[in-house]
Amino acid sequence: MRNISLPFPFRKKGPGKAAGFEEKADEQVYVASQWQLMWWKFRKHRMAMVGGVIVILLYIMAAFVEIIAPYNPETQDARYAYRPPTKIHFVDRAGRFYITPFFYGTHSERDLETLSLRFSEDYQKIYPLRFFVRGDEYRLWGLIPMDIHLFGSPDPEARFFLMGADKQGRDMFSRIVYGSRISMSVGLLGVVLSFLLGIIIGGVSGYYGGTVDTIIQRVIEFLRSIPTIPLWMSLSAALPANWPPVRMYFGITIILSLIGWTGLARVVRGRFLALREEDFVMAAKISGSSESRIIFRHMVPSFFSHIIAALTLSVPEMILSETSLSFLGLGLRYPAISWGVLLQDAQNIRAVASAPWLMLPGAAVVLAVLALNFLGDGLRDAADPYGR
Repeated sequence: MRNISLPFPFRKKGPGKAAGFEEKADEQVYVASQWQLMWWKFRKHRMAMVGGVIVILLYIMAAFVEIIAPYNPETQDARYAYRPPTKIHFVDRAGRFYITPFFYGTHSERDLETLSLRFSEDYQKIYPLRFFVRGDEYRLWGLIPMDIHLFGSPDPEARFFLMGADKQGRDMFSRIVYGSRISMSVGLLGVVLSFLLGIIIGGVSGYYGGTVDTIIQRVIEFLRSIPTIPLWMSLSAALPANWPPVRMYFGITIILSLIGWTGLARVVRGRFLALREEDFVMAAKISGSSESRIIFRHMVPSFFSHIIAALTLSVPEMILSETSLSFLGLGLRYPAISWGVLLQDAQNIRAVASAPWLMLPGAAVVLAVLALNFLGDGLRDAADPYGR
């Protein structure tokens, strides 16, 4: 039997107990399930754990955007156009310390040379920040009427811009939070569709082989040989410009899925070619199992951990694809809110020079992509629990 490196750390409590402790550790490894071995090795990957926590938080934010966002993302106020991020204070100008954070009011004046608004803090007005305050009314998930927001000022006249405001005086933080719902879900839904196409087409290619395998592989090579961005642009431009946001959302998701399944299909095909001659597959055939049952009940579960790792690494590609198309004006369009749509305001160099916070949606994309990549790397390493 080959030497197996333990996928999780054990601490020795004393020199006299070392032998018994190692035997106990070996017993736990040999009787552990595949998922237990994966978890023990995955939790040793610190960056993957951090990435997993960030991904979970991002999806929680995407699920509860109405509560987390302090304002309605479409609320406009020309008085706050290009308002810089609001400063949070705990100590006022007199040196007094406040237990709860607060922010000062805003004083604006027009620059007579550039005709732009200049903002400064009005030290005569102090507004406290609170958790779970009442504000703009909304419907949670479009069903439950509510007006509770995660944080904000209890004073309805106070305007708090955590990440500044855009050219129409809309709160950037609220718009970034709302944009996470579309951008993060496009990656998830796109990967689910790619998963189905990749498993079915790649499984058929690897299981049957021969002419079927040759035809499918030539189709995959043809799709992968086409430059990605021109292909996205041509397919997205074919969608009617007068489609409503929901229909455009599903259209973009389907386009990304039809292009993104080829990588997973090749992974599945390679695994099927290696597994179709295994003893458990032959036993299933002899017992009279149907081909679909052999594929989906016996072969696919045997390397399901590798599929999960491949899917996790595919989500960032979907997010970047949607962001790129929306940034170029060929993906989602206003009034839909996604990180790519928000980045359209950053195309104006003059606006970015005066309001650099307009590029913060790009920081959200970078954070999500890095977190998903670290998570995927950890899952990929953990998919081989007996590896060193």
